[in-house]
Amino acid sequence: MHDLIRPVVVAPMAGGPSTPALVVGAARAGALGFLAAGYKTPAAVENELRAVGAAGIAYGLNVFVPMPAPADVEPLARYRRLLQPEADLYQVDLPPLRLHDDDHFAEKIELAVAYRVPLVSFTFGVPDRTVVEALHAAGSRVLVTVTSAYEAERALAAAPDALIAQAGTAGGHASTTRPADYRGETNAAQVLAAVRSAADVPVLAAGGAASAADVNRLLAAGAEAVQCGTAFLLAEEAGTRAAQRAAMLSGDHRETVVTRAFTGQPARALRNRFTDAYSDVAPLGYPAVHHLTAPIRAAAAQRGDPAALNLWAGTGFASARPAPVANLVAALLPDA
Repeated sequence: MHDLIRPVVVAPMAGGPSTPALVVGAARAGALGFLAAGYKTPAAVENELRAVGAAGIAYGLNVFVPMPAPADVEPLARYRRLLQPEADLYQVDLPPLRLHDDDHFAEKIELAVAYRVPLVSFTFGVPDRTVVEALHAAGSRVLVTVTSAYEAERALAAAPDALIAQAGTAGGHASTTRPADYRGETNAAQVLAAVRSAADVPVLAAGGAASAADVNRLLAAGAEAVQCGTAFLLAEEAGTRAAQRAAMLSGDHRETVVTRAFTGQPARALRNRFTDAYSDVAPLGYPAVHHLTAPIRAAAAQRGDPAALNLWAGTGFASARPAPVANLVAALLPDA
């Protein structure tokens, strides 16, 4: 791992922010960047792998582990009815409930193997050991994202090369396999210590790091590296939506919340009208809820309306600033 991992890792940010330009720029500035395969077609992922592979850099690819279909459909049907006023407001049709979606998991693993991706990380669960073995045979190092010692112990059964200890302070989706109990109340130092106590492999820390001092503290606490996402949302090379960029720079959003309102999986986002209205009533059920709210979010984004957008961001969002990725990496590196 030491030959590939850098002290600062640019987190995979699905839904647009992660781009080949961001990954390549991060690598050339002394960090390690991850592409985000989530929500993309295999063809789109392959195009990005080709673009980054041509740069001759170390990089990673993040893949979503498929979640089981929900056993109880009624809470999802009830939520669909509750969302009808939002559909009317944004003049969109709510889709039928889509209870299962494996996000082209098998095809994306095949691509990772074919392109011999240096590092492959997983979110939302633990891949089957045969998947890890196939990646190892292709020369890839495998990382699994966990949020607790319990999840770390389960992940080790798949024989990954490293774990990513994701704290509750991290922006975007929590990789917890116990979403009903997740509150996002942990910080990076706490989760790092818990996961290291359960793991005999290198552990990366993720969540809330917004400065070189934050990175230094986590490295001193035993982290192999520190993964940062929110700090790069406003990078010039990031594909972050214009509406989110404007919201983060507006000063109108003063806090983040952990919510299932947008996707059915706990995720940290800037507090807005949608999180206030639906966080307490949203059911568990990723990716069913994600597909259900997608038309609303797309319409809001097109209007430049942040009120119904999933403004994923970690607790360090106020420190994020627009700049080339090289400048943002320099501000986070331990010797900065």
